This record gives sequence, structure tokens and C-alpha cells, in this order.
Amino acid sequence: MATQDATTDLFRQPAARRSLWLALALIALFEIPAWMAAPPGLQALRLATFDLYQRLDPRERESTPALIVAIDEASIAARGQWPWPRSTVAELIDKIAAARPAAVGIDIIFPEPDRVSPERLAGQLAAVDPALARRLEALPRNDARLARSIARSRVALGFAGLEQGPPPAADAPSSPSLQRGGDARPYLRRYPAALRSLPEISRAAAGHGLLSTDAEYGVVRRIPLAATVGSTVVPTLGIEVLRLASGAPAFELRTSSQGVEGVGVGGLFVPTQSDGRLFVHFGRSDPAGMIPAVDVLEGRVGADQLEGRIVLLGMTGLGLVDVPTTALGERVPGIEIHAQLIENIYDGSLLRRPAWAGAAEGLALLVLGWLVAIAVPRSGPRAGVTALIAALTALLLAGYFMYHEAGLLFDPSIPGLGVVVVSTAVLAVTLGQANIERRRLALRLQEEREAAARLAGELDAARRIQMGFLPRPEDALAGEWRVAAGALMLPARKVGGDLYDFFKADDDHFFFIIGDVSGKGLNASIFMAVVKALAKSAALRGADSVEEVLKTANAEVSRENPEAMFVTAFAGLLDLKTGRLVYCNAGHEPPLLLREGMEPLRLVSSGGPPLCVLEDYPYGAAEHWLAPGQTLCMVTDGVTEAMNVSGELYGAGRLSAVLARLPAVDPVMVVAEIETDVAEFARGAEPADDLTVLALQWRGPDS
Repeated sequence: MATQDATTDLFRQPAARRSLWLALALIALFEIPAWMAAPPGLQALRLATFDLYQRLDPRERESTPALIVAIDEASIAARGQWPWPRSTVAELIDKIAAARPAAVGIDIIFPEPDRVSPERLAGQLAAVDPALARRLEALPRNDARLARSIARSRVALGFAGLEQGPPPAADAPSSPSLQRGGDARPYLRRYPAALRSLPEISRAAAGHGLLSTDAEYGVVRRIPLAATVGSTVVPTLGIEVLRLASGAPAFELRTSSQGVEGVGVGGLFVPTQSDGRLFVHFGRSDPAGMIPAVDVLEGRVGADQLEGRIVLLGMTGLGLVDVPTTALGERVPGIEIHAQLIENIYDGSLLRRPAWAGAAEGLALLVLGWLVAIAVPRSGPRAGVTALIAALTALLLAGYFMYHEAGLLFDPSIPGLGVVVVSTAVLAVTLGQANIERRRLALRLQEEREAAARLAGELDAARRIQMGFLPRPEDALAGEWRVAAGALMLPARKVGGDLYDFFKADDDHFFFIIGDVSGKGLNASIFMAVVKALAKSAALRGADSVEEVLKTANAEVSRENPEAMFVTAFAGLLDLKTGRLVYCNAGHEPPLLLREGMEPLRLVSSGGPPLCVLEDYPYGAAEHWLAPGQTLCMVTDGVTEAMNVSGELYGAGRLSAVLARLPAVDPVMVVAEIETDVAEFARGAEPADDLTVLALQWRGPDS
């Protein structure tokens, strides 16, 4: 279910949809050669893959039912150049037959009369030595002698299929065949004509087998077990020799609507491809399976070596025959290919490409190509390459496993190539889309950076404006010696929500306020400016008392407060002549009264809740008489709730301890000491809140 949801989500992405539709199109393109006939290039790739299997794991010989009697270089050196007189060949066949082999297959064609036959020599010597010519004419003809030797044994005589030439005569010798399931001829390899031995020799043979093998891209891989010459169905030499060895009267062809299913002979059934061909399962060439013809002629071969065996007689001498290349890359004489075919059939070590192979390869391409196409856009190029390698490895291992264990030829090359093409195309689309997205993100990032730079500039301007709102002691108290002040505000962000203000309400009264707006940042700073302005306006309008100032500010700010923000505040009015302090605390941190040589005193009287919490709240005031030189220290919770890297709070106790250690209560020193100690405590930690300190010292009426 999760995979289905992931695929559905993938299809919703335009780039992924393009990649997947492209993958489907390419898969469909490669399905055609997988299910049907592959074009020449892909067919060559497929056959090369099958060759690779055999080269990695050649067939091990279990038995050697066929023995080759070879007309090799040693035999030619001993008996003279080829062609030998037919009488010599007849002698060779007689000596092979004397050892009682199961059957003899001859991979030699005798299409013309023997040039050294006695009657032909007689014609040449008639004018020179008539008596000798008459004696030669009395001798048996070599071709007749060869025909008699062939007729006395179970011999299958080979012939070659030709691509052009006259059709074979109606009385041309052929092997009897039995067809089951329909006419096999439309499916078989067809030769219009054939090259045969002389009729006299051909008619003497008990059987006739096709010698021709087709090289595919220069390599012999497959042999037709049956073919047609003209309109006649003929077996290959290996099948015909097996028929003679088994004593079967005919070979059998089984056919269905899909083509040829196989060839039967002597109780054996050999499955083939639909055209009657068979992939030969090659083993390494074994010289021990060949006997020089001269050794047979000169009696150096025991009868036990040939008795009951299938003997194939053929030429292996260099320059006498073409030497085709096998799937193993070896160059061997054609007679050895027929011998290996007989071994394949005898041992049951056949290679088969079943009818369902194309469907399996197409299905593998569909599944693996689809998985790779999904993996690349969803998980990225690296995962896509990994999926591709895994898919190719799985295909190769599956193909080799089926070859090694069951002799089945499964082709991983075409689906593998299809998966590579699909993954490459999808990867190209994905990388192209990623490049587009990268450029788009880079443009968006640039825009965001520009916007951030503009915002930073605006926030810097807002910070300067906000800090400009706050009074400076040297300006606000210029010419006034009865009171001294120290102040500090450090926003947690560019701008903050803390506030403080102080000014002379008239010649003898000094108003001050410190506050903390709920929240931080730009919204809090705007709200702070409004509260500060309203409080100052109320104080300057001549409000009767400090509590009236807070009441007025509370009413004005609460009237339009859509964000439901609130402000804690501590405000006071100091009589500069007497030191009488009237103050009101609206939910703020109680201030500390600093007296030299004494512990700080906390003014804990409260006037009510924070501003904007309760409308029309009747705030009350308290009073305290200051002695000359005493300092009032007010802070926001950015001091007491400052946090270090361990998560510990600064706390009111530490603040009191720091202030108690001061040698003097000068307001500027008080502010500086608090700033230094809080910074040391919270070093390495992000500021949790705005930090504000306001310290006021009454110096007396005559300072």
C-alpha cells in the first residue's frame, strides 16, 4: 500500500510524470525485440551473451560415443596428398567396418569420378602401352570399389546444401522421415540444391546426412537437425548416423502450429527451436577423440577402440577444409562439430531456448525498467545507479543460473540494454529537471536574500528609531543635579518589547517608568512605542498621580489591542526636593533599593495586574521616602530569567547578591555590573528575552 501511494504521489509531479512516460515508451520499444525477432545488432548481442555462458562454463564431456578418424597432416604425409585414390578410401572404410562400429558417418563428398581410377589411367596410356592399358581396364573401377565398401557397412554419407543450383532429381537418395503434427517444411532451413557424391556412391550408402552448418556473425552456434533440399526433408549427418546406429527405419519430425518441436530418432527425442535448429553445447576440443587415418590403414588401431562406437570419417588437415569458429572461440574442423552434436544428444546435455524465453525477458525488462524508472526520480541519481547495477546483476545471474543448472538460454542482454537505456533517459530527464529546479531555487534564494537584506535594513532602521525613543541620561538630566540615572536596553532580536522612560514632569518632580511587553520582536517593539508614548503623554498632561498615569495608559491601550498583548510596568514619581517616592507596580518585577553598607531592599508593594489585562482596573499607589545617595534599581525579566547553556536561570537571588557586593551604588556602575554579570552567566546561550535595566539615584535637595 505504501509503495502504491508513493507511486501515485510520484505521478502527481510533472517532471516525474515525464520521466515515467518516457520510461514506458522506451520499455515498449525494447519489448519488441524481446518478444519477437531481434534486429541484427541486438541478435548479435544476444548470441554473444550465449557464447559468454559457454566460455565461462564449457560442457564437460561425460562420454565419447563418436570417434573421429581424421585424414590429418600425418596421414597425408604417409599416404600422399589429397585426394587419395578412392581405393585407399575404400580400404580405410573396410578396416573401420572390420572393427564393427555402430555406424559410420562420412564427412567427405565425392562429386566427380576418381582421376586415378584404372580405367581413366588406361585411356591415358593406350597410345603408349596398349597392353598395360588393357590390363588397367580389366581392373575394378575405384568408384565402384568405394561404393561396394560403403554398401557393406552402415554408412551415412554426407552431402552439402547449396543456395543455388538445379533442384535435386526425383530419384536422389534420401533418408526416410516420419512427420507428426503437420508439415514441417515451411519452418525448416531450405536449400534449393545440394552437392552430393556420384550417384553410384550415393546409392550405396545406407543413409544420407546434411553437412552444412550456418555461421552466424562468423561463429557456428546452431546446427539444423533437419532441413529441406528442394522439397525433401533431410536430417543432419549426426541425426542420420544415430538413426543407423539405433536401427530405426526413419527419423521423426514433430511439428505444431508454432513450428518444429523436435526430432526423434531411435527412441530419443531432441527438442529444437521452431526452425529445427539446435544450439550446440560445446566442450573444449579434445585431440584424444581423433585417430589418424594412417593408423587405421596400417593396423595400429585395435578393433576394441572402434567396436560399438559411432565413427566419423573426415578431413582435418590444414588447407583441406574450412575451419569454423565455435561459440568457445576455438577453430575446429567441421567433423568435430558433428561429433559434439552427437555427444550432446547422447549425454542429454542439450542447450534449449524455450518458447517462453522471450516472454520472460520481456517481463524482466518491464519489471526492472519500471523499478529503475521509479527509483531515479524518487530517490535521486545515486539510488538510481544502485538500482541499475542491482537490476543488471540480477539479470546476468539469472541467465547464467538457468544455463548452468538446466541448459536454458535466457538472454539478459536485451532487457539489460533496455534497462540501461531507460535509466539513462530517466536520469537525464531527472538531472535536467533538477538543474531547472536548482536554478529556480537559486533565483528564489537570491530573492529571499535580497528580501532578507531589505528586512534587515528596515529592522536596523527600526532599532535605531526605537533606541532613539529611549531617553539618554546626559540629555534628559542636563543641568539637574538632584537625580542621577543609568539605563540599558538590549533587545533579544533586532528590536525588542521592553521600555523605559524618565523625564521631569515639572521643576520638582521626576517621572520614570520601566515596562516589558509580552512577546518579542517587531510587534512588541511597536506596542512598546505606543505604551511609552501614551504613558508620557498622560504624565505630561498633568495627571494627578502615578496611578492615574497607569489607569489612563491602560484604558487607551486596551481600547485597540487586537493581538491581546499586555505590558508589565513599574512607574514612579520622585519629589526632587524631599525624596518622597510615589510608585505603582502593574505586574512587574519589584525594584531593589540600594543603600551603601546595607542589603538591597525589595519594594514589594503592588498596584495591580499588567496593563491591558483588566479594563478600568483601579490601580493603587504606594510611597517610600528616599535618603540622599540611595539608588532604585529596576529590571525586566530578561535579567532574572536569563538562561545559561545548562538551562539554569539567573534568578532574583543572584541579582541581589551581585548588587550587595557593589562598593558604591552609583547608577551607572549598577547598570554596568548587572550587564557584565548577566553576560558572563549566559555566555554561549541564545538570549531568551529582552534585557532592560534602569537605575535612579536621589542625591538630595542641594546636590
